Amino acid sequence: MMADHTDYDIRWAIDPTSAARMGTDELRSNFLIEDLFTPGRIRLTYSHYDRMTVGGAVPLGSPLALETIKPTGTANFLDRRELIAVNVGGPGTVTADGERFDVGQRDMVYLGMGLKDVTFASTDAVIPAKFYLLSGPAHASHPVRLLRIADAKRLDLGAPETSNQRSIFQFIHADSPARTCQLVVGLTTFAPGSIWNTMPPHVHDRRMEAYLYFDLPESARVFHMMGEPTETRHLVVANEQAILSPAWSIHSGVGTAAYAFVWAMAGDNVDYTDVDPAPVTALR
Repeated sequence: MMADHTDYDIRWAIDPTSAARMGTDELRSNFLIEDLFTPGRIRLTYSHYDRMTVGGAVPLGSPLALETIKPTGTANFLDRRELIAVNVGGPGTVTADGERFDVGQRDMVYLGMGLKDVTFASTDAVIPAKFYLLSGPAHASHPVRLLRIADAKRLDLGAPETSNQRSIFQFIHADSPARTCQLVVGLTTFAPGSIWNTMPPHVHDRRMEAYLYFDLPESARVFHMMGEPTETRHLVVANEQAILSPAWSIHSGVGTAAYAFVWAMAGDNVDYTDVDPAPVTALR
């Protein structure tokens, strides 16, 4: 399905019992988004997990406008939604109702409910920006904010001995100037030699989550762990592919090489610490 320069698909919510019976192809078609970034286009996946929409915009010589899609049922995409655009490519700009923001690699822009004219552009079409788009329903309008990674709240977790020494950059948190209705978005990087993320894993029944794995070598992969703690599954993920993670699923992964990932949540609260741990000894 497409608009002028926008393609979209729809993912229905899957319950844990059904997921436990799925083979590789079914798991991939329901939970993995393989083709986020297409030069000169916007690609969106509208999910029925808390109505989270995940997408990618790769502007080249001309800016790309954020167009509405049929599943939102609104005249403009942000009439009843909010959105965060994360740049994982070259330098670019986001313009929101005439206000322009220069967005470097790993910076984000928050766009609040009610904005009408939003465009994405690349500073250099040879090294285009790649905007990772994350949108959820909104009940209030919050100001547009440029969120730079240099200003994010940093948490250093894990240890070299467990191969999970990592830095978590929180862009939306209790003390940040940016406010959202329900989106919580951040970015995780790893120390040399560490490859495990979120180990031991957890679930949070109050929120779904989406992951974008990036900065992964072409020949490398991430083994993303999903499923209930006692009924685990996995998905093999390549560079710049995303995962839809339901509220009932664990969130964890291990790479065959260095990588980074953007994590995003939507649901009943924005409390980053509201999780239910799943001890390693309980996993099956």
